Amino acid sequence: MLPTDLIGEWTLRRTVVDRRAGVTGDVAGTTSLTLVTPDEVRWDEAGVMRFDGRETPVSRTLVVRHGQDDRWTVHFADGRVFHDWAWGASVEHACAPDDYTGVLAGSADRWTVRWEARGPAKDLRLDSVLERRAATAD
Repeated sequence: MLPTDLIGEWTLRRTVVDRRAGVTGDVAGTTSLTLVTPDEVRWDEAGVMRFDGRETPVSRTLVVRHGQDDRWTVHFADGRVFHDWAWGASVEHACAPDDYTGVLAGSADRWTVRWEARGPAKDLRLDSVLERRAATAD
């Protein structure tokens, strides 16, 4: 599955498990994948995180770019590389002092993003489920 196959609006549900603190939280919101150019997809998330008795608005923007080597790569909004786009395969992101291992998988109507963050600063599991939002009439 390519990022261009996922263009559209998505309902986002994310579970966050902080194993070190023994706390579980969740994020409820939306994700939008927008074609910027044939070689670039903008990935916007916005929602509310409920964690450890608090509610906090959260958002982030990622950019998925198609490279000259015919591979797609996910970047942070500031241009730094986050990870390779490798559907159904393990991807990694070193974020010193911790390491992140993730998997993107699913279908054109429902997909998941799962991350494990482990190291001296974190011991987290993040499970995101994205379901395509039905088109609405104008």
